[in-house]
Amino acid sequence: MPIYEYICLKCNEKFSVLQNIFSSHRDTKCPQCASHEVKKALSSFSCASGSGNSSSSSIPSTGYKGGG
Repeated sequence: MPIYEYICLKCNEKFSVLQNIFSSHRDTKCPQCASHEVKKALSSFSCASGSGNSSSSSIPSTGYKGGG
């Protein structure tokens, strides 16, 4: 199950939830105020760079010959 980040629209609490992929924001409540008025936040893991030259990439940029 993936971890989703949410922001509570009532108290502005930011929190993470281990949640089924088919769950929605309506199934989620804020741990601070128990409100169901939450919005999914964009986490850093879900962002991608368009340059392809990221220093945090796990794919080697040179010297990779492939398998086999």
